[in-house]
Order: sequence, then C-alpha cells, then structure tokens
Amino acid sequence: MPAENASPDRDIPSLALLFLVRLLARLPLAWLQSLGRLIGLAVYCCPGRYRRRLQDNARRAGYDTPAFFRKAAAESGAMILEMPKVWWRTAQCLAQTHSDQESIVRDALAEGRGVLYLTPHLGCFEITARHLTQHGPLTVMFRPSRSALLDPIVESARDMHNLRAVPANRHGVREFVRALKRGEAVGMLPDQVPREGDGLWLPFFGEHALTMTLAARLALQTGVAVILTAGERLPGGRGWRIHYLRLPEPLPQTPEALALAINQAMESLIRRFPEQYLWSYNRYKWPDDAPPHPGG
Repeated sequence: MPAENASPDRDIPSLALLFLVRLLARLPLAWLQSLGRLIGLAVYCCPGRYRRRLQDNARRAGYDTPAFFRKAAAESGAMILEMPKVWWRTAQCLAQTHSDQESIVRDALAEGRGVLYLTPHLGCFEITARHLTQHGPLTVMFRPSRSALLDPIVESARDMHNLRAVPANRHGVREFVRALKRGEAVGMLPDQVPREGDGLWLPFFGEHALTMTLAARLALQTGVAVILTAGERLPGGRGWRIHYLRLPEPLPQTPEALALAINQAMESLIRRFPEQYLWSYNRYKWPDDAPPHPGG
C-alpha cells in the first residue's frame, strides 16, 4: 500500500485530542473557566520554574502578594480552557462580547489608511481577534506550533470568515504590508520575545526586556493607526469586555521611540486588569542572538 494512502499511527493522538477539545467546547463557558482556574491553581501550587517565573515577573510590575499570584495563576488556567469555546462556538462567544469603545475602531478604519492592532498576552486574546473581524478583514500573524500533535487543532481553530493567519516570517510581513496598503487591519502580539536578533532592550514595567521592533517598523513604513486591544474576562462566565487604547499621533518617528511608546501603552492596558496578564510568560529572557543587555 502506498505510504501516502496509509493512516500513520502518529495521527491518532492528534485526532483524539481534537475530538476531546471539541467536546470541551460544548460545555458552558462558566464551567470551562471555573475548571481552568482550579487547574491553574493546582499547577501554581507545585514548586518549580512556572511558579517562580510568575512571581518574579509580577513583582517587577509591583504586584507582590500571595493573593495576586494565586489569582493570576487561576486566570491563566481560565484562559486556556476557554479557548475551545472561543474556537468552535465563536458565534455564541461573540454574543457575550461587548465594548463601549467601538468608536475608536470605527474612527480609525474610516481614515482609510489601515489599522495595526496590538494584543498583548492579556485576557482572552483569541476572542479579541474574532471580535475585530466584525469590523472587516483582519490578518493576524502566528508562530507554528512546536508540536505536531497540536497541528489539527490549530489549523481548525484558524478557520473563520474575515480572519486570515500568516506565518511569523518574511512572507507574513509582506502580507501584512499588502493588507495595510489596502486599508485593512492586521494584528499581532507585541510582547513576544523577538527571534533572530530582531529586538531592542527597552523598559517594560521598569526593567529592560527584549522588545520587538517589527510593529514599530510596520507602523512607520505604512503610516497606519496603532491600537492596543485586549479582551477582559468577566466573572461568572458572562463573557468579555473589549478594551481599546489608540496611540496618540503623530507617532514617534524612530523604531526605538515607537517601540518604547508601545511598551508604555501596554503597561497602561495591563494595569486595567493585571491579574489577567500572562505573568508566567518568559518576557525577560535573554536569547542567544540578542544584542548586549544594558545591565551587562
């Protein structure tokens, strides 16, 4: 039998996981978030790197109480378990999503020069992207999964009207520029640690973190509006509130100055509901290809 007609054994775990995740999507949102919080707390209670990193990063921003650490860990768990619901019950989730700041988006799009949305690891960034598609086409950038086991889930989750995903490479950047020049919107995570030496050491909550310059360079190259956005998780499974923060113009005219302004705007947005930031993300790591750290 030809190899291409065979069903490799390694596909079975992926399909089983996809089936399980789709089953989870059928559960009420409140149940998923509550279960996620319990799992998040359970993981946090285990001594190790995850617990230390969450505490260290939160302390950098001035959040230094055991109660805050536990709340942040619980919200991280809620973020993970709500994802299946957002992916495969999108219409239902969007019906539970609202914002009293939509005029910020409408005004920016009406200018006809494109919009760059920046969504940090805050709240439910999956619902934020889907909510934005209601205003028109949105191209987002993603990094391929490190595990082949997750590929069927990721591919299925990306499938949505008005939402287009491009890889985080040169091809993806070119697609971003084309979309912006058409007056459309693009979205990316501004607090990811950049790869391949593309970054600057800039303050983030008072300490230097390797900061991507891609968002700043795109904004300066295309002259678009820049809006930071995040989906706040509401208690009791009541859905999400979308927040917007548009950078004032004229924008700083160098990538370094604009990247710093983006970091500062992110801090302001995160402080609106800080327990929902992903403090366990290794934001302050030193990649091997990074420029020299200011601290030596």
